[in-house]
Amino acid sequence: MTKEQFKEDFRRRLQEKFTNEVEEASNGELFDSLGAVIQAYYSDAWKQTRTTIRDNRAKQSYYFSIEFLPGKMLKSNLLNMGLLDIVRDSLEEMNVDLEDLCKVEKDMALGNGGLGRLASCFMDSIASCGLPGNGNGIRYDYGLFKQKFVDGNQVELPDEWLREGNVWEVRKASKAVNVNYGGKVYLKEDEEGRLKPVYENQQVLRAVPYDTGMVGYQNDMVNTLRLWSAEIPEFEESKYLSIEERRDFRDLTSVLYPDDSNYEGRLMRLVQEYFFVSAGIQSIIRSHKRAGIAMKDLAEYTAIHINDTHPALCVAEMMRILIDEEELSWEKAWAITVKTMSYTNHTIMAEALEKWPVFMLREVVPRIYMIIEEIDRRFVKEMSSVVDQEIIERTRIIKGDQVHMAHLAIIGSHSTNGVAKLHSDLLKSIVLHDFYLLYPERFNNKTNGIAQRRWLQLANEPLANVLDETISTSWRSNPNDLHLLMNYKDDEAVLQKLAETKRKNKVRLANYILNATGIEVSPDAIFDVQIKRLHAYKRQLLNLLHILKLYFELKDNPDADIYPRVFIFGAKAAPSYTYAKHVIKCINEAANLINNDEEIQGKLKIVFLENYNVSLAEMIIPAADVSEQISLASKEASGTSNMKLMLDGAVTIATLDGANIEIRDIVGDENIVIFGLTEDEVYSYYETQDYLAIKIYENDLELQRILNAFIDGTIPNIQIEGQEIFDSLIRYNDEYFTLRDYHSYIEAQKTIERLYRDKKRWQQISLINTAEAGHFSSDYTVQRYAEEIWQIEPVKGLKKKG
Repeated sequence: MTKEQFKEDFRRRLQEKFTNEVEEASNGELFDSLGAVIQAYYSDAWKQTRTTIRDNRAKQSYYFSIEFLPGKMLKSNLLNMGLLDIVRDSLEEMNVDLEDLCKVEKDMALGNGGLGRLASCFMDSIASCGLPGNGNGIRYDYGLFKQKFVDGNQVELPDEWLREGNVWEVRKASKAVNVNYGGKVYLKEDEEGRLKPVYENQQVLRAVPYDTGMVGYQNDMVNTLRLWSAEIPEFEESKYLSIEERRDFRDLTSVLYPDDSNYEGRLMRLVQEYFFVSAGIQSIIRSHKRAGIAMKDLAEYTAIHINDTHPALCVAEMMRILIDEEELSWEKAWAITVKTMSYTNHTIMAEALEKWPVFMLREVVPRIYMIIEEIDRRFVKEMSSVVDQEIIERTRIIKGDQVHMAHLAIIGSHSTNGVAKLHSDLLKSIVLHDFYLLYPERFNNKTNGIAQRRWLQLANEPLANVLDETISTSWRSNPNDLHLLMNYKDDEAVLQKLAETKRKNKVRLANYILNATGIEVSPDAIFDVQIKRLHAYKRQLLNLLHILKLYFELKDNPDADIYPRVFIFGAKAAPSYTYAKHVIKCINEAANLINNDEEIQGKLKIVFLENYNVSLAEMIIPAADVSEQISLASKEASGTSNMKLMLDGAVTIATLDGANIEIRDIVGDENIVIFGLTEDEVYSYYETQDYLAIKIYENDLELQRILNAFIDGTIPNIQIEGQEIFDSLIRYNDEYFTLRDYHSYIEAQKTIERLYRDKKRWQQISLINTAEAGHFSSDYTVQRYAEEIWQIEPVKGLKKKG
């Protein structure tokens, strides 16, 4: 591709679509035309990928996830196609700034946080490793929500990311399928004496797929992310005559995670889960049959991955199709299903494992519930001769009036994996210990990873350019080659270049903060960053307690030798999670207090950036000095922000939780700052039940002053919120041991400050973190999934990566 060819194609597309010239076109018209040109460039590779996989009869994986969080795709596609510099330079010659066009693109609002971003990193890596793998999810009209702060409170607004359409998607009406739910079902013998389901009064959804190309890194591989949208089938049009009825129908794929604090919200969420599971499984079966392969061989050509419990109905839906439609025996259908399915668990907390009331499943998916009942009955019968009754009762799918979706996923698949070594060990020893006793061979670990293409090559081009100059460019294809940077940890010229890129990124973020919030921050301060979903176990509150400690020290002595800090937060709280929203309110009101207190001479600033998403992360992460990974040990399954911040040279302050342990093992104790209870100590407290937060409070004047600030008016405008925070720690005994870890955290923060003052030492630690971050590339993670779980191989006949 030459500049001349691109310019010609771009001008022609702009003229065809908008009858306009570059000089007269709006940024929106320019972006839309550019996206169409880029999609046209990879369309042949997309078709060739599908054709090659089909002709080779290659086994494919299908990654089912209720969340995907791709972020903006323009620069990612250009990078992976090897066109980023050509297009940027060509546009510049036409007086068009590529960055201005990037601002036009909306983040695809298809996820909440780590779960969805991981799925998108995997999609990038699966294609970049030349593996035949596809995504399956929901095309949300509004996604989660757009977060705004009003008087310090989180307010949820619709995220209208599809208002101008999505240039990357292709509507595939010919691939639509019908999804039936509700009504009643009973079994009736057919002429051959087989029991067949008979349905009455079912509702029908038309599931229409929108396909997005997942472009591999310079290897001519383009996989497919298939997202399903709900429409009214033509033969059902007469049932939905009013605007209200049609709106209710469309609401099914409106938002991610409907508010489950009420019955209607939970009902919609269950229908959502079945909708994308059924549509995806039907689509896979249809493709398999079209290829002319016997149904008994399905597992030899198809791997279906259940990402968390939301798609767990894959197990029962596969059984329904194989038994009811393909007329296989239960035994054959079950063998195929188990061999086809695999499951990733993403939580250590048992209360977070999804469960549905029996009555709701009977109402929404009556045939699916019948199949789950039979799976449960056969499981109990099979295990009765293997283990004692207590274990069976703890592991069965239906217990009382609840259906346990994780149990369905584990029993109905051949693999269950955790996402960090500690997490996987805890699943085996505690959370899913009974299942580990039953199926030890099914349990394995696959530590999460990140796509360094997005989080370094795109998000941090200044650093990427320094790496190219220093260690050449092989790291772009082989992330472990970042380790070559270790040869320069004592090279002051390289250290200085790295420090200059960090400051450049901090200046960029400081300018954004000023424009977005009106808060002026100094790029010479320590940028201390905590960006992740707002949840009590992630302990944003512990971060706030430390900030208040520093604030009170400065109030007592404005000349205290405290290195200037900017504390940066980015997080959304679930709409129904009142406690988390109250933490946001308290942080914002503390920010108003501290940021406007002239006595402390600007040494402390708090910035809580609205509507945290992938694009915002791409700006924050390269500018971060400190990476806050302070969840209570044993609660974070893995974490991926820890990996992203590490890659971009931030120094981690962390508990020994999730993948923090593996980061420590790789960079060494001296290049990470660890504090707090260990997992063993946390579980020891659970066993002894002798933790008393009130005793810590009563015997600690420093903590008294800090905690009292929530209820005595020191922090204004938080009378209700502050009382709830205070009560959660003192009255309800501090569930996540925030006070127990407080002083250890304070000492760790002092270590951070001491290290930062030693500029060379800090730069060396930063370099070491970047150099060792290749270990956490999602390329390597998906290769392990491919080899050890999915049994898929790189597609032959396409250009090789690297």
